[in-house]
Amino acid sequence: MKKQISVLALAVFGTAVLMSVSPLAVSTARPDGVTGKLNTQAQIEKGKYLVEMMGCADCHAPKKMTAQGPIPDPDLGLSGHPAQIPIGKVVKTQDWVLFHPMNTIAVGPWGATFSANLTPHATGIGSWTEEQFIIAMTEGKSKGIRSARPLLPPMPWQNYVHGKKEDLIAIFAYLKSCKPIENVVPQPISPDKL
Repeated sequence: MKKQISVLALAVFGTAVLMSVSPLAVSTARPDGVTGKLNTQAQIEKGKYLVEMMGCADCHAPKKMTAQGPIPDPDLGLSGHPAQIPIGKVVKTQDWVLFHPMNTIAVGPWGATFSANLTPHATGIGSWTEEQFIIAMTEGKSKGIRSARPLLPPMPWQNYVHGKKEDLIAIFAYLKSCKPIENVVPQPISPDKL
């Protein structure tokens, strides 16, 4: 009996040691309680680094005004163009690209576009799969659905076509770990509707 307890204690100790040296797995549980793929803390940290370095907040983060100009509002994260901000009169342009002061609306020959909600809320990328994210980033398809409309400017998806899969997975892991923020971003407006 003592031998069995010793073997059990050794197994528990060995498992604890292995868990302490392996990367911490973090669940990407969505607000609706559905749990997605587990990602390591290292993946999430790498994704955070890439999102910050690539400047995703330049367009996808609502801004607040400071003495130094607009900065990303930390309370709104990467939630895209705030639904409660009225669009107002949009100037139609053929030869110029115009940006809203918050940098979440762009107007050009394609019409008007609104930066997407990248948080893991259902109104953002909450229901997206890793595959959908990779399709959106490398093939430029809305919501990562191959039969959907193309992503519109100024989203620079063409820059990510040759991105390493592990980098894209890390970005997705980070986005899924962010605070979910409810925000239904307006649909694009075609040039003939401006």
